[in-house]
Amino acid sequence: MSPGTALSPRATLTAAGFVLDVPVIGRAEAVHRVLAHWRDGAELRELPDGRWLLVLAEPVAVRVDRAPGMPLRAAADGTLAAFGAAAGPSGPGRLVLVEAGRTITRPLAGLTATDPSGWLSPAGLTLHRPRPVGAAAGPEAAPVVDAVPTRPRPDLRAAAGILPPSVRAGRLAAETGGSEAPSGQGSWKGPVRAVRATPAGRLAYLATALVLLGVGWLVLFSDRAHLVVDQGPRIVGLFSLWFVLTVAYHLIRGDRGGHRGGTEGGNATAGATAGAATGAATGPARGSARRSARTRRPVLRHLLARLTLRTPAARSLHRRHLRYLRELTRAFEQRRWDDALRDALPLAARASDDTGRPWLSLGLPRRFTGALRATPRSDALAVASPFHGPTSHQHLTALYRHAAERLEKAGRIDEAAFVLADLLDAPAEAVALLDRHDRSAQAAELAEGRDLAAELVVRLWWRAGERDRAVRTAHRRSAFAAAVVRLAATDPSAGRELRAAWAEHRRAAGDRLGAVEAAWPDEALRPSVVADLRDAVALGGPDRGRALPHLLALGVGQSTRAFARAVLDGDGDPRSSGRTALATTLAEMPAADPAADRELATAAALAAVRDGGIGGPDAGPGARAADALLDRLLLRADPLVAEDLARPRPAPRPAGVTPAYTAADRPGTLPVLDAALLASGLLLVACGQAGVRLIGPDGRTRASWDTPADRLVLADHGAVALLVADYGDLREVSRLDLVTRAVRPWTTLRARQFASSFDGRHLITEDADGIAVLDTLAPRPSVVWRELVVGQRLVGRINRTPGGCAAVVRSSLPDGSPLTEVWRWDLPGWELRARLRVDDALAEPHLEPAALAAGGLLAASAPTGEAPGITTLCWTSGLPTVRLRLDGAASDAPATDGDHWAVTVPLPDGAGLRLHAGTGPARGPALTAVFPDADPSRIGVRRHAGAVTYRHRSGRVLATSADGATLLANVRVTV
Repeated sequence: MSPGTALSPRATLTAAGFVLDVPVIGRAEAVHRVLAHWRDGAELRELPDGRWLLVLAEPVAVRVDRAPGMPLRAAADGTLAAFGAAAGPSGPGRLVLVEAGRTITRPLAGLTATDPSGWLSPAGLTLHRPRPVGAAAGPEAAPVVDAVPTRPRPDLRAAAGILPPSVRAGRLAAETGGSEAPSGQGSWKGPVRAVRATPAGRLAYLATALVLLGVGWLVLFSDRAHLVVDQGPRIVGLFSLWFVLTVAYHLIRGDRGGHRGGTEGGNATAGATAGAATGAATGPARGSARRSARTRRPVLRHLLARLTLRTPAARSLHRRHLRYLRELTRAFEQRRWDDALRDALPLAARASDDTGRPWLSLGLPRRFTGALRATPRSDALAVASPFHGPTSHQHLTALYRHAAERLEKAGRIDEAAFVLADLLDAPAEAVALLDRHDRSAQAAELAEGRDLAAELVVRLWWRAGERDRAVRTAHRRSAFAAAVVRLAATDPSAGRELRAAWAEHRRAAGDRLGAVEAAWPDEALRPSVVADLRDAVALGGPDRGRALPHLLALGVGQSTRAFARAVLDGDGDPRSSGRTALATTLAEMPAADPAADRELATAAALAAVRDGGIGGPDAGPGARAADALLDRLLLRADPLVAEDLARPRPAPRPAGVTPAYTAADRPGTLPVLDAALLASGLLLVACGQAGVRLIGPDGRTRASWDTPADRLVLADHGAVALLVADYGDLREVSRLDLVTRAVRPWTTLRARQFASSFDGRHLITEDADGIAVLDTLAPRPSVVWRELVVGQRLVGRINRTPGGCAAVVRSSLPDGSPLTEVWRWDLPGWELRARLRVDDALAEPHLEPAALAAGGLLAASAPTGEAPGITTLCWTSGLPTVRLRLDGAASDAPATDGDHWAVTVPLPDGAGLRLHAGTGPARGPALTAVFPDADPSRIGVRRHAGAVTYRHRSGRVLATSADGATLLANVRVTV
């Protein structure tokens, strides 16, 4: 192109450089364009008017309209000139431009040079150090924060300003004896026990015993031993009298009558029952293995007390008790609150021991000298006094209640709450008292410390301003709904705020439909969940079917109506396509537009008939409910269609036939370490270092991520999955959002195992200290709950379902013998519901046992000489043991997930593996499957979204319905 020729915008030319008009396009855009064309050897200079000159390392071909700036040509003599510039002074190192119709030449050396390297900064970039694949020296474990919530221990005595007992009360307590207090709550020891509790006191008692033993030896074996023989009967009588008097003295001075005392025979008690060794339990640290020796000591005292009651000492003891009651009553009647409250004895109504009967006590329990805390008492035994009958108990109850009323009227709220909570053992009344006087924080601490109703605790924490704690408590104890209803009844605005927090809590966990369900009852909050509904539609499957009617009820656009109609008219499995969920939700929730509602109700009814009923032909026990839903649709459908529509007739299902399947006949090209069929009908597959893939039922890859994953931890709602990669003892965890399909690295942990599922937020793991529950939404891994104590360890894996989990726990009895139990908890509150002893069930040689989520134990015994080639499955669940015999020797321990199990036995001649699978204790397998040419490695099982997925490392995945009757997927995983 010759100088002076006009350039066409679409012309392509060879440029040796560009002039960028920085004042026009901006510095940021200019920097971006320079870096896009920068190569080693290029130069950047600044012109006097602020423009930049970019000299390329090598000429490039570029279209004029796509050039980063005004292109420059390189002349033969080395001059850089604009296209169309007239000839002028030339020579190397010169720039020729056209400005305002004039040709201007500038030397390049006179232009300021700029170094682009200053624009680049490594700040904010994450440094990844490469490491060998599978090397043990992997990433370092992140520190785990211990955020287990502490139990509130409200000190009502200190809050009420009640001082320790008076000197006079102390003397009376020293005369009547006492019992030990819980650790950290003060001293209950009498004078004698206080001495014996110290090392010096123990040495003194030991020295006295040795002296008495030496004196006795000298008397018996000296020259005057015949005097001992002659006076034997008298010595025995004197010794018996001394023994009786000593026992009576110590019963009065050192009576272990229970914490904080009891004053009513059979009713006034002061302790809780120790947990049973096996069977039902109320906490993770209950059982005979943890029962201390002091809970067995009152047995002898109980017998000696009955003996003392037959002696003249009983009358003196009775007078002492009556004197105490008169003095206490006088103090209350004279409103000497300081003395009365310090010397008053609590009235409790708790259980005593395993027999249900209280222990007999002769002495008055010692006055409590430390801080009186309103916490549940769990390790003391109940006692009963033979000197106080129902009249005494009723008298003290009326005395305390009258005192509480007077204290409240006088404005002494803390003291009134102390009387109600600690003297009358009525913490609910004390909480109501504090709440009436706007002491929400103190009421919440007391309610949580005394294990009152969860919705009450949540409401009080919310009103106290501790909203994060209220949300955590509501989630852990499943109390959101009840707390919202209770709070909205008294404060509608606060109830709406708590409901919005509930929805946000579910949204943060990835549960979009859970957020919708939380916010939907409040019409003012419904617009806030439109984004959640659209995310659920994008997730597909049943979530899409449930989300579309909500959008239609909000009147969201014609596109939603057309999409819902397409789902109802489509083919494929009614569950995985979302057709069943859409028809079910439409029956309960009409569309806002009457015309759209009639159209979709008609289409849903037609789809139900085509599918054999709402829920398909396998509706089973829900067939009657499905018919009711269909009737609701017909009432809103087109009358002509409803009149002519025939009722669906499900096809009969053959009975007594075990379904049998065959996996793909050859291995895949990628290893499958974990897999799960999602509700949308897609398979999520973990392939180790090859990453994670989302595969359709036809075997085609729909999405892939290069994040390494050896196992998957799926959320119950199916929208989130944790990707866990193993590096020796370390576990690298990432979070995959299946709606946005984005992966976010979370942390690196040193954990022994993970549960196979979680609620979207709290992950159950096992570490060196036992079971640890981690908050996966915290910036750093934080333990929010722990189970098991020192000396208890897990055997095998934790099996979890949304409603509970179970594990085999091994501990030691007091005599040192091992104790093996199946522990079962209810979730999310971690209430321990059962402890089943299974030592006898594991007496025979077994493979690794597994605890099913329902609480039973599944163990597989290896073939024996009596039954060669036979594997026996044994279920122990507290009921008669169930056994199942399978032909062949099991290649590995049973694989379990929830209540589902799978056992593999090799085929003859090494032709592959045969899978036997079922649910819970069974007389036969629910299905069988053959994996041809498969090595004897373990086959995994995964229950999720109403389907069961079976995987083999060779790259084959097979999925069925929960009952095994329908094959949902059978694929090979390939690149």
